[in-house]
Amino acid sequence: MDLDLCGKRAVITGGSRGIGKSIAIVLATEGVEIAICGRNKDSLDQASADILNETGKSILTVVADTTDTASVESFISAAADHLGGIDILVNNAAAPGGLVMGPLNTADPDELLADIDTKVVGYMRVAKAAEPFLKEGGWGRIINIGGLAARSGGAISGMRNLALSHFTKTLSNELGPQGVNVNIIHPGATRTERTDPMNQAQAKEKNVSIKEVEEAASAGIDIRRIVESEEVAFLAAFLASPKASAITGESIAAGGGAGSAVFQ
Repeated sequence: MDLDLCGKRAVITGGSRGIGKSIAIVLATEGVEIAICGRNKDSLDQASADILNETGKSILTVVADTTDTASVESFISAAADHLGGIDILVNNAAAPGGLVMGPLNTADPDELLADIDTKVVGYMRVAKAAEPFLKEGGWGRIINIGGLAARSGGAISGMRNLALSHFTKTLSNELGPQGVNVNIIHPGATRTERTDPMNQAQAKEKNVSIKEVEEAASAGIDIRRIVESEEVAFLAAFLASPKASAITGESIAAGGGAGSAVFQ
């Protein structure tokens, strides 16, 4: 299927690795002009080289921190100037899993505030800066990357993903009349550059094989395997495309069927 994305212009936060990088690769393959940001210049340079090698497309990279309003505005301004506008925003910059993973008696309120500042307020900062460009042409897409912790208890940091679902629907209500669709993707366990080192460390700690670690991690996933980051990226590309014009304000899981909750 031709997604009709060729010539569109996208900005991706947290695009130097993981899901963000995979989304950049898939969108670039579809002919989208790309600008990404991250906090580490070396990681951005490596991502740029990898994307060029894989897709043949050069991208703009900007060092930016989404917890800093001035930094966000500088990134969005540079991206819009370089690309000639913005059609697609992918909000992805966040600490994977969150900073507050343990029980209440060890939870650090400052770490929870840092999580929310990055993944909730940070997404708002970027969306606010990008809004005028998205509305300019009467057509736009915002895709927020959340997490399946929004749909279950277990980790205090998971509340940030639930907040993003509300933020997504609120923006959909506001921006839909201007032609801007807004959706959120909730990934579950997803294979990225961090997965193999983490599995190796767990295998060594528990004195088991890496295969056993992966089997345990995927036991609660219907497809019995960890989702690949490019599979999340394929969904993001569809939602970014004109083909998804009837889909907005939605929370869509990309976790391989993890969990047992029923959503109507």
